[in-house]
Amino acid sequence: MIGRVPVHIIQRGNNRGVCFYADEDYAQYLDWLQELAAKFKCQVHAYCLMTNHVHLLLTPARAEGCALLMKNLGQRYVQYVNRAYQRSGTLWEGRFRSCLLQAEDYVLACYRYIELNPVRANMVRHPREYRWSSYRSNAESRSSRLLVTHEQYERLGRTDEARREAYRELFREHVDQTVVEQLRAATNGGYVLGNGRFQSQIAKALGRRVVPGKAGRPRSKSRQDPEGPSAE
Repeated sequence: MIGRVPVHIIQRGNNRGVCFYADEDYAQYLDWLQELAAKFKCQVHAYCLMTNHVHLLLTPARAEGCALLMKNLGQRYVQYVNRAYQRSGTLWEGRFRSCLLQAEDYVLACYRYIELNPVRANMVRHPREYRWSSYRSNAESRSSRLLVTHEQYERLGRTDEARREAYRELFREHVDQTVVEQLRAATNGGYVLGNGRFQSQIAKALGRRVVPGKAGRPRSKSRQDPEGPSAE
């Protein structure tokens, strides 16, 4: 990862299994997310905790911050679940998946993509109805010690209320399906989402390719990421 570049993260339950069993589990995860985000200097802008996966939008101050946050948070939460539910073994589907985002073009779309996840999964009709996301803090007046607004969010208005009103207006329409597919593909593939100049800058900083290679043998159908009832 590169510091001070926004990152979209998905972490899924193993075999798309359940990660959160009760309200206390969601609350505990968020408490530790707040603690560890501060420890590893990651600003969390948006989140959504679904039954079997997690979405985060954050900006790490240091290159290693994101990986350290997710490693420590994942381990601590697995230990908690195993103790609470008398289980053993893994909870998560390996390492989290992520993509770096060009802020100007994709940050606000990623906010909406994350907070609309329960709507896409037909769990609620409007994101404000879902308790375990950042929508009511970003769009309404619920206070949050966890969230830090991104610069692109700050540009929505001159006052807090003006920004919240402008943010709510963004949700009158769903995120464009092309952008949804771009976010999914880039996150699942670990690629950079942005224009050519941005991708070149990140590739140079990382010393590796950050966009998909040329088309080759297609993935088998069994290895593709299906769109299940808990849509991502």
